[in-house]
Amino acid sequence: MDFSLSEEQRLLRDNIIRFAKGALNDKIIDRDRDQEFSKDLWRKCGEIGIQGLPVPEEYGGSHVDPLSCAIALEALGYGCHDGGLVFSLSAHLLACVVPIWQHGTAEQKRRYLPGLCDGRLIGSHAITEPGSGSDSFSMRTRADKIDGGWRINGTKTFISNGPAADVAIVFAVTDPGKGFHGGATAFLVETSWKGVATSKKFEKLGLRTSPIGELIFEDLDVPDDAVIGKIGSGSAVFGTAMDWERTLLVAGHVGVIERLLETAVMYARTRNQFNQAIGKFQAISHKIADMKVQLEAARLLAYQAAWKLGHARSASLDASIGKLFVSESLLKCALECVQIHGGYGFMVEYQVERALRDAIAGTIYSGTSEMQRNIIARWLGL
Repeated sequence: MDFSLSEEQRLLRDNIIRFAKGALNDKIIDRDRDQEFSKDLWRKCGEIGIQGLPVPEEYGGSHVDPLSCAIALEALGYGCHDGGLVFSLSAHLLACVVPIWQHGTAEQKRRYLPGLCDGRLIGSHAITEPGSGSDSFSMRTRADKIDGGWRINGTKTFISNGPAADVAIVFAVTDPGKGFHGGATAFLVETSWKGVATSKKFEKLGLRTSPIGELIFEDLDVPDDAVIGKIGSGSAVFGTAMDWERTLLVAGHVGVIERLLETAVMYARTRNQFNQAIGKFQAISHKIADMKVQLEAARLLAYQAAWKLGHARSASLDASIGKLFVSESLLKCALECVQIHGGYGFMVEYQVERALRDAIAGTIYSGTSEMQRNIIARWLGL
């Protein structure tokens, strides 16, 4: 596989980096401290097409292939220092927009995709519950059949974009006897509907500008045409979301690793101790050399998984391998960058401590590192 960028991909990358550096980084320290989600920046991202990258043009998207999506999100992670905003954009695109595009009816696509693509609407993906995170089979939210539709009751938690969302893909048990595979169904829900409540956003270690909270459903009546895919096919909708999210969300991590590497190199060249630049000390230079190795390996794994997503019948194994390696590489590189900066790295104004706080979440969301290792082991027949 040749991952040399085409002229179109290079232009896409350069335009997103230029946009992100120029439009998305103002007052980021203040926004992180105040845990502020900016709808204004969200709409600006919609204006240049970030929220609809792979979606066909007839629904308001740019219709680029998965590898080009990875290149675009890598550029966003590199140019935008607001890790929470990058995460919210990626979760919206990969876990809400893509499943609607892939599994929705023509009417659902016409109704929701244009607004989700241009930034007028914010999307979320609601499967995690207080008692079921990695264990989707223990989901307790129920959807019971009523005349002309379904009645949903339950609570979802740790929902990315939940407190700000206009639209949510909600997973509920429709046939308890069949378990998650065959017994769960995905529904398209508008948060303004009677029976939907949102919690206040949770306070978090990192990704503070990304609103995360609960969605509560109490006797929420939805019509039959709110079902995405088929009754009982919730696992297929979820599988699509996870393949795309695990593959492409970490592409943004690759961009962050590159930015951290450049930050570490610059600091090591200009910070002097004992009459020489600290980069001359092997203890520092080897850390930076390892960061470079992590970057190149992470990029290749992310690009390979993205290519497979567009060309192979299944990208699940590659998605888990990429998600595991890239997220853990980002965490290692962020910690090394703080260590290289010493006491200054611990200070908010140098902005590397925020990258470390944000990086921790990457080993948890979209399936923890432990779950990715379980998935990889199963693919190996273990």
